[in-house]
Amino acid sequence: MTTIFRVKFTTTPIGRIADIQQATSNIRSIALDNAFYIEDGTWFESLTIAAAGELNSTDIADISGIELFDEQEVPSGPTDVNIRRYTVLATEPYPFILGVVLRQEAIPNRIVLQNGRFEVVVTVREWEVVQLLAEQIGEQFGTFDLESVTEVDRSGEPLDSGRLSEVLVSKLTDDQLVVLETAYELGYFEVPREATASDIADALDIADSTVSERLRVAQRNLFELIYGARSADGVNELGEM
Repeated sequence: MTTIFRVKFTTTPIGRIADIQQATSNIRSIALDNAFYIEDGTWFESLTIAAAGELNSTDIADISGIELFDEQEVPSGPTDVNIRRYTVLATEPYPFILGVVLRQEAIPNRIVLQNGRFEVVVTVREWEVVQLLAEQIGEQFGTFDLESVTEVDRSGEPLDSGRLSEVLVSKLTDDQLVVLETAYELGYFEVPREATASDIADALDIADSTVSERLRVAQRNLFELIYGARSADGVNELGEM
């Protein structure tokens, strides 16, 4: 059995998550649930924020480099802790903690800002990666405080798997999702392209024109989700095709 390592460390908070902490004084913790990279330092992020008392979402939306897309209240029972889940478009300055972790081919299991520090748990395959990660984090964030290293036989789930995906797929129809998934599996989005629209149509037993239309609408809806709709009246066409 291959030995893998679960590594827990803390470091100095940098980036938009740290900006949120500074902008709102009553925040207890900010968990980076999930994220995916778009381009030019911009990430689509899911954050769970716990605050003592009321949490003012306007403070978050007003932060430079953050566009608030969605927010939901998380039931927390009869306590004074207010928990809300935010989906944001964030332009992260370099270095971004998740980006550094992923570049070292580490699996991020937990990234939380609390008590003025990033608390990070990752899983790596080799001890050399632990050393390299320590060097990179120490150099780019100024500190690397190792809390623990444990040998494990399972990598664990990467962050809070699936939560951000739920937000994204809720904006597409079932037919659009099926076409996108089939196109991805066949290599339609690879460079160079490994499949054509006709290949997707054959796999789904639908017309080539239907595939092209569903792909176009699905991709447009995803771009509108990220960049905002072009039309001034905000009318969308998520139900098309």
